[in-house]
Amino acid sequence: MAASMLCCFSWCRDGGAGHIPLKEMPAVHLDTQRMGTDVVIVKNGRRICGTGGCLANAPLHQNKSYFEFKIQSTGIWGIGVATQKANLNQIPLGRDVHSLVMRNDGALYYNNEEKNRLPANNLPQEGDVVGITYDHVELNVYLNGKNMHCPASGIRGTVYPVVYGKSEIFKLFPGMGPKGWELLHSA
Repeated sequence: MAASMLCCFSWCRDGGAGHIPLKEMPAVHLDTQRMGTDVVIVKNGRRICGTGGCLANAPLHQNKSYFEFKIQSTGIWGIGVATQKANLNQIPLGRDVHSLVMRNDGALYYNNEEKNRLPANNLPQEGDVVGITYDHVELNVYLNGKNMHCPASGIRGTVYPVVYGKSEIFKLFPGMGPKGWELLHSA
């Protein structure tokens, strides 16, 4: 028995027949090619500073995507999804059909219409982690891992994670996400 176990381990270690090496998923980060003119991206694409918005470098291709950001400071900010046509210089986002975002007051906006709102006692604060799930129909918000049951929909087409703010607001945070949702990765 011990000999057969050793054989199995050595076969796996040596990359035996039929072994497919796993590739590391490319990192998702804030895209310096898709940001507002008054935005600065620092910390290897993980932190946004300045005034305006920025898209991530990877669109949401998975059927059930998840991404999250940690709020670094209070102020004017938003997080959600947007197409490449979103005006990243004009904040707040959510004013047109190119972005669906949750704003710092807990309201979810799309096409300048409030679609939903977080409960008043659950507004994100400095240090909180805001997670977003998106299944190509509905966006939902998680706060520190808890589902806020606050869905919003309307946006169509290829969308990217988006954040905006004034000053240093967000840090892209690699988290695990809720069960059944895939962590965002680039293709």
